[in-house]
Amino acid sequence: MNEILAALHRRKSVRAYTEESVPLEKKEQILKAACAAPTAGNQQLYTILDITDQEIKDKLAVSCDNQPFIARAPVVLIFCADCQKWYDAFVHGGCDPRPPRAGDLMLAVTDCAIAAQNAVTAAESLGLGSCYIGDIMERCELHRELLNLPDYVFPAVMLVMGVPTQQQRERPKPERCELRHIVHENAYRRMGAEELREMLARQAGPRPYEEWLDAFCKRKYQSDFSREMSRSVEEYLKAFQPPV
Repeated sequence: MNEILAALHRRKSVRAYTEESVPLEKKEQILKAACAAPTAGNQQLYTILDITDQEIKDKLAVSCDNQPFIARAPVVLIFCADCQKWYDAFVHGGCDPRPPRAGDLMLAVTDCAIAAQNAVTAAESLGLGSCYIGDIMERCELHRELLNLPDYVFPAVMLVMGVPTQQQRERPKPERCELRHIVHENAYRRMGAEELREMLARQAGPRPYEEWLDAFCKRKYQSDFSREMSRSVEEYLKAFQPPV
């Protein structure tokens, strides 16, 4: 296994960091790696917010599901799906552009995710731990106000990074599902109850499968934060709907 593959398989979410700071040159390397990611039409449909203000970190730690490690993380990056800058460029250039639509936003979110994963991989190569924070989408209205985001900019991905503690280094990475359940050849194959059970059994561990699945459903899919995330994103998407 080569070095890049080894890093990809080794990388896991890290939520506890030492008090060591991350040198500016390492942060710059991570940001340059993010910007080297594949991007639709070389548009780089994202803007990366480098959060260095401790007050903003503290607010994000509370608003993102009360996770104090966010406030303590040396590096906090927010990848914003940015349909605004190209729209503004087209307007200023006299191109008479249509307003951005949902498809434009989806493309920008994809650009964000690819760039963020490049950043995560770069951080791993530099000995830094990282964690994705999906809650940045949960309270979309609050975060758009906190971060001064204009109409066509959406906070899609948040990353926190730092030097992992020894406990975090030694913590095993959760196993992933087997390829045969994830990779379907040529067309989608909807799985039945038995195959789904087989796919998820390792996550259930020693607990009865139905008991584990019910608890997981309530904790994740049916949770208040999941419902709020859907509500806030749906509300934001109204700005991308065509006029009636």
